[in-house]
Amino acid sequence: AVLVEAPAYPFPEILQEEEMEEEELVLGGCDSDDDGGQSSGLSDLEEEEGEEGDFIVVSEAEIRERQEEDVGILCSMLSVPRAWACALLVHHNWDVVKVQEAWFADEDAVRNAVGLLEEGGGSSSSPRGEKVSTCRICLEESPRGSMSAAPCGHLFCDACWACYIHIAIADGPGCLLLRCPDPACRVLVGKEMVERFAADEDGERYSLHLFRSYAGSNKRLRWCPAPNCQFGVEHVGGETYDVWCKCSHYFCWKCGEEAHRPVDCDTVARILKKHSEVENTKWILAYCKPCPKCHRQIEKNEGCMHMTCKDPCRHQFCWLCLGDWFKHGENTGGLYSCNPFNQAQESRPVDEAELRKKRAQQSLERYTHYYERWAANHTSRQKALQSIAELDTQVECLKDTYCQPHGQLKFLKEAWLQIAECRRVLKWSYAYGFYLRKNRNKQKFFEYLQGEAEAQLDVLHSCAEKEIDVFLDPTDAPLLEDFIAYRSKLVGFTSVVQRYFENLVRDLESGLKDVLPGNGEADAGDASDSGS
Repeated sequence: AVLVEAPAYPFPEILQEEEMEEEELVLGGCDSDDDGGQSSGLSDLEEEEGEEGDFIVVSEAEIRERQEEDVGILCSMLSVPRAWACALLVHHNWDVVKVQEAWFADEDAVRNAVGLLEEGGGSSSSPRGEKVSTCRICLEESPRGSMSAAPCGHLFCDACWACYIHIAIADGPGCLLLRCPDPACRVLVGKEMVERFAADEDGERYSLHLFRSYAGSNKRLRWCPAPNCQFGVEHVGGETYDVWCKCSHYFCWKCGEEAHRPVDCDTVARILKKHSEVENTKWILAYCKPCPKCHRQIEKNEGCMHMTCKDPCRHQFCWLCLGDWFKHGENTGGLYSCNPFNQAQESRPVDEAELRKKRAQQSLERYTHYYERWAANHTSRQKALQSIAELDTQVECLKDTYCQPHGQLKFLKEAWLQIAECRRVLKWSYAYGFYLRKNRNKQKFFEYLQGEAEAQLDVLHSCAEKEIDVFLDPTDAPLLEDFIAYRSKLVGFTSVVQRYFENLVRDLESGLKDVLPGNGEADAGDASDSGS
């Protein structure tokens, strides 16, 4: 059989978790506010949308207006052209104060650094055809009227200027501080000259580079990661990092992933990395075995059981029992002497590689336990968001059937918003639980809190999703009194679930600090206990 060497385990944490002490989990989400009264409900967050707080949602047009304001301020302050102001701001990372301080401290040094030179050249004013000059790029003679120069006075034909600027813009944002084509010259090619020779598409790209340079300089500004969203979110203070964009996307401002309270950004990155790599790990565990001699992971890709490892090992062994192939002869009972289960177990010593593989399988089973529940709550949340999008139809039906104003039907949306938010919290709580393996008491208390919150959420979810159906049939709808009773019931469930999840988030973000240590017991190597 031909062996194909499989890659090393791509999921080193699976192997290392059983051999090394797990790193301390940084407990708590991006929101480090320890205010016990802060709600984890979407309804509260939605009410705050648009109000002044820790974040400001801004559009691309608003950011461009700010950019133009900064350029105008610098033009007035230093009495320089707009092209110079743009170059100075780009060079100083769009910090108006830094430009001002540097300019008045040593104007000549700033001019030399940016390449600013008073006008001394430019397009020739001579009539076309009267004089000719040689372009220093293409070495062709051209009329002076069809040649241009930067303030340094180095003449190049207009065709070469257009080509030079096109290539510079295509290369990226370096075109914002473009220098004269003469290798020995460091004079800036200004914004007006770039726009003069740039084609329409290149001009738009240059403008985009200038805009991105400005937006990227603001460390407090992050673009919304939702597809096709044109809004940015500016952090103006505070310690809350869960953000509602105007496009309705809810995300963490620090890492750009979806909002993930009560876990922190590092935990999110670790669990998402596991999600992306676990399928490869499952394949290796299912279809690969280590060479008994060199321990490289190998894949069997042909039919016979006689295996030969690659150079330089060249060890020959049996795929079934991993025993030395030369011992599978007449002296040991024949070729298939490894068939009986007991004999195979007794004849083959359990080496370190086999133990590592078993531990990896146990860790993988534990991971699968948490991942399945993580994914199930993710799916439930997506369906809840879909139900919210389709809620208007139900509201109109109930309004017509029971003659209720919209204000009396808001409880439906509030319930579904709470469900969606709690599914999100519950989803990330399973990532929290996956890394919580240090203390048995904390593990049990965490599972108790999580189980109680999940049970209450299931009651609310069922009430909002299934019990509403009887009221949506206008031909056989229950009495108004029954609908009012249902409304009171759903409002009560919503309030109860919100309190349960507030407690869950608060306790997890505090690191379950009220739970006493479990007599020094560490569960880092006990996958069966921590995975139940």
